[in-house]
Amino acid sequence: MAKETEKARYFDFILYLDSSPANRVELLEKIGVPIVMSPLHDKDVSEVEGQEFKKPHYHVIYVAANPVTVKSVRNKVNRALGTNAVTRIEIVLNIADMFAYLTHDSKDAIKKGKHRYDKKDLVFLNNFDIDRYVTLSVEEKDEAFDQILEIIAEYGLANINELRRFVIQQGAQFGVDLKLMNKVIRDHTGLVRLYFDASYQERRNGVRLVNYETGEIEGDIGH
Repeated sequence: MAKETEKARYFDFILYLDSSPANRVELLEKIGVPIVMSPLHDKDVSEVEGQEFKKPHYHVIYVAANPVTVKSVRNKVNRALGTNAVTRIEIVLNIADMFAYLTHDSKDAIKKGKHRYDKKDLVFLNNFDIDRYVTLSVEEKDEAFDQILEIIAEYGLANINELRRFVIQQGAQFGVDLKLMNKVIRDHTGLVRLYFDASYQERRNGVRLVNYETGEIEGDIGH
């Protein structure tokens, strides 16, 4: 748990349905900082014996304009929503991962088989825009780009529309969404085009799949 005096810009906390005001969205908006609130988590499986689901709750990401303390965020939120509306506040180290967790689209949540919530039920306040806060390192960009090329080659995708549809439907399994896809391929369109063209040619002409260790033919692509 974060110390009260620790400073950061990105924070997350939980609001319980039964102990926060019905007009919680309006009150949060009045704080004046970018905030995003998850859909209502009412299908999170409980680990408590005899209890099927955890108490219904919302996850909230709070973005401060400058580094501030955990205590100052707690005070602002409690003033807005009522005394002790929020007790536990954590500093967010990876805002992209936390944002994905709001709907259980993070890699860890998917791996654990957690119930997936609908992104259309996210609530954005005061111009919250995840792209403003996510800065990819060179290594992360390279890793994401390599993942996209692997997807194109592995699934035989032959154009950007096929890649786009694949990312919408299955991208979360690979840690890729449309925004990340567009961000990392923007500067590498030539190489992406080569991969698309190779997939198209294999699909059109039929290519035998060879095990390069044994020399055996394992199947065909295309025909």
